[in-house]
Amino acid sequence: MKGIVDRFEGDYVVIEVNGETQDVEKVKVASGVTTGDVVELIDGIWTKDVEGTEKRSAEIKKLMDSVWED
Repeated sequence: MKGIVDRFEGDYVVIEVNGETQDVEKVKVASGVTTGDVVELIDGIWTKDVEGTEKRSAEIKKLMDSVWED
């Protein structure tokens, strides 16, 4: 299962999975995960998907560049 980290709230991380948000305890999220990261649930721990995060960042940059084109 994959998701996107939406935000951190106290002892929880809000992760969007299939368009719905889930509150996940911070202890179930790997260290180093930040807002906007693509994460994958592996053995009960949400771990950063480096490739997925880089791909998502590139797609967002491309969209932003097209919006701000002169």
